[in-house]
Amino acid sequence: MALIPSQFIFILVEPAVAENVGASARALRTMGFERLAVVNSMVHRKPEARWLAHGSAGILDSVEEFASLEEAVKGSDLVIGTSAKKRRVHSDYYQCYDLPALVDRKAPIVEKISLVFGREESGLTNEEMGLCNVYTGIPMHAGYPSLNLAQAVMIYAWELFRYSYGISGVGGMGDMGAGHKSASDKLKEPSSATGTSSPGANDPSEFKLNHLRNSVRSLMSRAGFKNRDPLYNRIMERFEALDNKDAGLVLSLCTKIGEALDRANSRRLPGENLKDGNNNQERQEEG
Repeated sequence: MALIPSQFIFILVEPAVAENVGASARALRTMGFERLAVVNSMVHRKPEARWLAHGSAGILDSVEEFASLEEAVKGSDLVIGTSAKKRRVHSDYYQCYDLPALVDRKAPIVEKISLVFGREESGLTNEEMGLCNVYTGIPMHAGYPSLNLAQAVMIYAWELFRYSYGISGVGGMGDMGAGHKSASDKLKEPSSATGTSSPGANDPSEFKLNHLRNSVRSLMSRAGFKNRDPLYNRIMERFEALDNKDAGLVLSLCTKIGEALDRANSRRLPGENLKDGNNNQERQEEG
């Protein structure tokens, strides 16, 4: 089951030009998306924003405002950061047209996805990119000039529109025609097997992506990894590429290893419990 448009939120970090926000709102509206957020900016309240938001005033009126990106992405299961150029600190980098397949593989275990767009002049800082789980860009003929903010929002909205509404590519449903039903329509249909609505609120997954991500981080911490270690970061990058089936296997593995560590701790005397990955080295030094 494809994710529906209401599960996506488009976040603009410190936009400086009101018209860009208005044009972004129009782009989202034409592609069936409704959720727009801004970080540390009020330019969407200026009259100029409405000049380019034809038919999309409702999106501007309901813009979600946040003081920081960290606050804006809170509660998101997957945070996708956009960048005009590949950052050296990240090995995995997805093109915009790769996102529908990536999102589709995670559909059963995510409920909210955030797409983050940086400032018109400087994009996202490295610290802000660090809050993102996946990094993506738009291939261009030339590196300069780069796309306008609203143009970039339009391209991503189009790619995810194709996914959410099943238009060619992901799902292979072909072009939208008179008889085509969107993902939103399908969620309203009763299931032929049960007579209830399609999987979702009535048939939740056993786990969600955030839960699994936290389990992996916790286990790596117990193994002595620090979040600044190159290997730690590489493992987390590859984690984001997992599909739904592999994610279930990883969760089972984390659970089993965690239980084994707990049993090992319980057999030790007080004060001898495993410490975060350093217990073996400490015992060798003591010996």
